[in-house]
Amino acid sequence: MDLDLKGKSVVVTGGGSNIGRGIVLAFAAEGANITIGDIDIEQAKKTSDFAMQLGAASAQVVKTDVTKLDQVQAMFKAATDKFAGVDVLVNNVGWDQLMFFTQTTPDLWQKVIALNFVSVLNCTKVALDLMIPRNAGSIVSISSDASRMGEPREAVYGGVKAAVNSFTKTIAKENGRYGIRCNAVCPGATLPSATDEVGGSSMWVDIGSMFTPEQLEKMAKGVPLRKVGRPQDIANAVVFLSSAKAAGHVTGQILSVSGGYSMIG
Repeated sequence: MDLDLKGKSVVVTGGGSNIGRGIVLAFAAEGANITIGDIDIEQAKKTSDFAMQLGAASAQVVKTDVTKLDQVQAMFKAATDKFAGVDVLVNNVGWDQLMFFTQTTPDLWQKVIALNFVSVLNCTKVALDLMIPRNAGSIVSISSDASRMGEPREAVYGGVKAAVNSFTKTIAKENGRYGIRCNAVCPGATLPSATDEVGGSSMWVDIGSMFTPEQLEKMAKGVPLRKVGRPQDIANAVVFLSSAKAAGHVTGQILSVSGGYSMIG
């Protein structure tokens, strides 16, 4: 199915590694113009180069700390200067450090809140300022099934992602009148297929420090489809929700893409 994303201007935050990389490459296959905002320029450029090989109309990388509003504004300016606007924003940046809540510190809380929620506020505010005058646009934020299920060792992260869900519904209600659709995708455990799919700043740079092979096997058995997710699984949902042709009557939705780990009615 042609998703009518060819030539659209798409901004993907954290587009260099893992899920973000998969999202960039999925938009590339649709022929989009892509702006990757990432702090890891080297990894993002690798993804950008691959995106061009896969059919992106154009791709650029802007070094961006999405927790800082001025850098977010600069990223969007680069997108509008080169592509005359922004049609799609994907709030992909996310980070966590797995540990029980009693082991966490206020400094860790603030980092998790900044990377997973303040980043969404910053990017969404700037995107809406550009989209409202055009009466069109799509914003897709990457949340987590931890926001819906309550996951051990992800107390702060899950709580913050629940805030992303609520925020998404509210901005969908506020901005539907302008033709802007806002949705969120909740991955379950989603692992890169190879080490070259992540950069040094990614939380997945050392998977072995997070999960043993036995734990990964147990995780896979714990979902109905008996497998962990891969970046392309999430990317497929994101490009669908971004497409006005395919999902033009879909907004304010929180979609789990987790092999059936959560089944929220």
